[in-house]
Amino acid sequence: MTASVRLRTAHTADLASAELDAVRALLVAAFEGDFGDEDWEHGLGGMHVLVHDPAGLAAHGAVVMRRVRHGKRWLRVGYVEAVAVRADVRRTGLGGRVMEELERIVDRAYDAGMLSASDDGALLYAARGWQSWGGRVCALGPQGVVHLPDEEGSTYVRPALAGPLDAAGELLFDWRDGDVL
Repeated sequence: MTASVRLRTAHTADLASAELDAVRALLVAAFEGDFGDEDWEHGLGGMHVLVHDPAGLAAHGAVVMRRVRHGKRWLRVGYVEAVAVRADVRRTGLGGRVMEELERIVDRAYDAGMLSASDDGALLYAARGWQSWGGRVCALGPQGVVHLPDEEGSTYVRPALAGPLDAAGELLFDWRDGDVL
């Protein structure tokens, strides 16, 4: 990372309103308008990695805590959210730099890391050692367990403190409004 690029890690509570506004604008632009209020809420309440360059906010990612049952155990999962790089600086290593810091947080503070990847994002995550989950993906919803077959194949896992996970097993995520994953 050059001297003109600076990285900052902070909890949501430590970000000023203007910083949060810049993050949201970056995410709306990066996801071409397909980033709504519930998506925004999913990325709040945890740790954020912000990369600034001379033009402003260049990249962002967040990790929030989620509960996921795997086998007979509920795991504290660092769930990666809202990863984006400004269009003019994509493919310059900033996404990897954001992920490096998020992975440091996951590895030191959570039983495992998990995320739901777009096709483009999956390339970055797989190159960094994240593994596509091969088992069943579900959520514990208001009416009970809900199978999420559309999330199978796009859910990625990074074992951390919990050690290896049974890749043929089921992941049962906590429920949240909007896209559950």
